[in-house]
Amino acid sequence: MSKLRQHKLFSLGLFLVLVVISLCIVSFFYLPQDPNVMNTINRFQSPSKEFLLGTDQFGRDILSRIMISSRYALFIGLVSVFLGAVVGIVIGALAATANGWLETILMRFIDGLMAFPGILLAMMLVAVLGKGLWNAVIAIAIFMIPVFSRLTYSLVLDQKNQLYVKAARSYGASKCRIIFKHILPMILPRLITQFSASIGSAILIESSLSFLGLGVQPPNASWGLMLSESRQYMLTYAYLAVPPGIILMITVLGFNLIGDAWNDSIVSRRMAE
Repeated sequence: MSKLRQHKLFSLGLFLVLVVISLCIVSFFYLPQDPNVMNTINRFQSPSKEFLLGTDQFGRDILSRIMISSRYALFIGLVSVFLGAVVGIVIGALAATANGWLETILMRFIDGLMAFPGILLAMMLVAVLGKGLWNAVIAIAIFMIPVFSRLTYSLVLDQKNQLYVKAARSYGASKCRIIFKHILPMILPRLITQFSASIGSAILIESSLSFLGLGVQPPNASWGLMLSESRQYMLTYAYLAVPPGIILMITVLGFNLIGDAWNDSIVSRRMAE
């Protein structure tokens, strides 16, 4: 029953993510309309054959803007989590294998980062770095560092006293070789699970920053920016906010379902052992 649930969760999550990835890929080859061209004659057009999801307050095609926004969402999500994961894994592994003051300094620094709520930390960093795409990537990556550091730290500590690590030490293997050749392959499934779930969180933070005007800047499109621009028209023209809200929900849910399915699979495998 557990395996069936894992399979269903993973399949559903994969399907939702593939929908968003397909939108992103198609946007490089075909867009129904130019997403940034304003035409006041077509303002607030309801969904039709010409505009499948309608137009916004500037006459821009909503479907085209959603498709182009998928590029920014996936780019920021993947790149920021990758950067945060690399730095976080290195810090966590170094702290777990170090002794004394170095371990204390590294983990207290990570604890300090974790003390700030995610969106607040990202907002503070963007306020310091400035608005824009790459600054949003850097801000979200810094937020991801403590997530992967704490996970790596606990996983490496758990593996340090295993027999295979002691055997590697007895053969004279260096700490670096033990971590990357022996420990890392053992903890990689848990890190991949966290990576998948973190992509959804990163995309949600990016949308929040864009909603507040701190992320992707006009005239470029972002799901969060589209939601922000539609606020004052939501009661009259609900179709302005519903499509970007749904695609954002689908994306975050998809990555979270994949991460949950992998995590359940790892837990059930360990229980079986």
